[in-house]
Amino acid sequence: MKKIKYSLRSSSFVRMLRTNPLFAIGVAICAAWLVVMVFADLIAPCDPLLQDMAVRLQPPSAQHWFGTDSLGRDIFSRVLVGSRISIGAGIQCILIAAVVGMLIGGLSGYVGGILDDIIMRIGELFTSFPSIILAMVIASAMGASLFNTLLTMCIVWWPNYARVMRAMVIQVKSNEYVEASRSLGASRLRIFFKEILPNSIGSIIVLATVDFGNAILLFASLSYMGLGSPPPAPEWGAMVSNGAEQFSYWWVATFPGLAILSVSLGANFIGDGVRDYLDPKLRKTIS
Repeated sequence: MKKIKYSLRSSSFVRMLRTNPLFAIGVAICAAWLVVMVFADLIAPCDPLLQDMAVRLQPPSAQHWFGTDSLGRDIFSRVLVGSRISIGAGIQCILIAAVVGMLIGGLSGYVGGILDDIIMRIGELFTSFPSIILAMVIASAMGASLFNTLLTMCIVWWPNYARVMRAMVIQVKSNEYVEASRSLGASRLRIFFKEILPNSIGSIIVLATVDFGNAILLFASLSYMGLGSPPPAPEWGAMVSNGAEQFSYWWVATFPGLAILSVSLGANFIGDGVRDYLDPKLRKTIS
């Protein structure tokens, strides 16, 4: 039996863009935000931390495209620069949680036995609580800071990746090419990293892509409740919270909220497209 290797070749990627409009939209949205995140300082017309009480709570205008907040800060500049915190937090959280969960879940499924039972019971302990509630409790206990919030999100999320990876490893390790490697004298460590791990990672990629949008939403939710990046950092969730306190000034919360919505939708569109590509039944429509 041949190994199944998941790779998005350039030709397949172009076909996905052509045959899946939502995937193309998701790529465009996320690519645009990544460009904004990298060049935010050059694009932002104003200092995101500069306060000017003379223009506080001004509606959108030619001078301030997204208006100003209660301290006279330019919301457009804060949304652009805030992408570094919000999107960066989502990327870091997903990468760390995926790597940790992949290694722990892979070890659990490959070794099995009592180790498998212990790891899965610990994972079930975390997943038995709603993620937002558990994140709030842990973040409150650790204190409000960017590092603590990221650590909290990783603690909440790693069991999801561990469970998916464990299931994939249990399925893959019984394949013929794994048995062939074992009969040729390959060590258990080599079999795991060379044979099992590369052929189990497809589902992790899909889950990580979809979870990227969810991670941004969770980070924004924690920041909304004052458990994220402390002020005056221009973080999207905190900006929405500031706007909620002054509901009559609709622009204060609307534009950072739309930024959160756009990134989440874009990430979900990409995740759906990648899932369709990696599904053998759905891949025929792309090929």
